[in-house]
Amino acid sequence: MYTTKPAFVYGFHGTDKELAYKILNKEKDFTPSDNSYDWLGFGVYFWENDVDRALEYAKESMGRSKNEIKNPFALGAVIDLGTCLDLLSQKYLMVVSLAYNEVKKDYESKGLPLPTNKGFGKNDFDFRNRELDCLVINYAVRLLKRNGVEVDTVRAAFLEGVPLYEGAGFKTKNHIQIAVLNTECIKGVFLPREKKF
Repeated sequence: MYTTKPAFVYGFHGTDKELAYKILNKEKDFTPSDNSYDWLGFGVYFWENDVDRALEYAKESMGRSKNEIKNPFALGAVIDLGTCLDLLSQKYLMVVSLAYNEVKKDYESKGLPLPTNKGFGKNDFDFRNRELDCLVINYAVRLLKRNGVEVDTVRAAFLEGVPLYEGAGFKTKNHIQIAVLNTECIKGVFLPREKKF
């Protein structure tokens, strides 16, 4: 009954400027990420309402080994969340917990070790290596599909960075991230406006 989010949100995708313009001009489309370490499973990743963090990510990506970004850029999108596996909702947190239990049983029955989340070091850029989370989220999406629920997007808060101030529970790069599984939910793309302040 409450599976859809009746909302459009602005999402920002950190990418290369040339690719952003090709997407904007309909010469290319967004390419879903399908890395085993993507923390929200397979999909096209956006920072919700945070153009600055998307651009920062694009700049940081230039230091990665598999970098394709030469000119960091943030492309805006209007996203219909649709049926959203929202990890800010108790119902979906329970679905993900159930999915984890099922994945664990499946791996144990096959005598396989579960993948782990790795590299959470303070200065480790690839701390986003969340292989266990990716596996569990993808399994949760399949579990919901078997029960007649097609997931369009996955949404979660990500606590990232160093403490904002001494003793803070807030961090310097906290954000909400969205993985779009159904690209039909991307209703339009746009060039972000320049900041006035």
